[in-house]
Amino acid sequence: MDDIVRQAIAKWPRVPHCFGWLGLDARGRWYLRDAAAQALGAFGSGVPGARGELLRHDKLIDFIGRNYEADEFGQWFFQNGPQRVYVELECTPWVWRVHADGLVLAHTGQPAAVQGLWLDEAGRVYLQTDRGIGLVHSQDVVLIATALEQGRWSPQSILAAEVPARFGFVLRPERRSGAA
Repeated sequence: MDDIVRQAIAKWPRVPHCFGWLGLDARGRWYLRDAAAQALGAFGSGVPGARGELLRHDKLIDFIGRNYEADEFGQWFFQNGPQRVYVELECTPWVWRVHADGLVLAHTGQPAAVQGLWLDEAGRVYLQTDRGIGLVHSQDVVLIATALEQGRWSPQSILAAEVPARFGFVLRPERRSGAA
């Protein structure tokens, strides 16, 4: 977390949390969801326009990535100064980029150590890492196939609907009683 964010939290500890305004898609892209987008439904609903606007500002994307974490309930958020901006997830809290040499990076740029590989009924690939569970970026699935052929990892099966509960995260965060 950035020092400026820690300082803001200390200065303003009771700023209300924000819900519904930020989404993360299955390719690791951030979306800003204004009131009009939220009125169309959940981020992952598939309704045209419900995702909101794709963020393209590199410095903002980097800032979000550096200040992205989960609360004790498995709800992911971006700490924006003193305010938690909870993130609606299309699939998982992490999206992994896999390199030919086996390096795995999060959509936020941080490296991760692979601990397990999961395949769902639709053929989506998930990596369990020291940072948590995440979906492999669709462009990198061929590298996973190569790694499997080389015996680097052994896949386990999972149903997509079971992934959030199995790995302890929430797709659509909710306000909780007593929360700031």
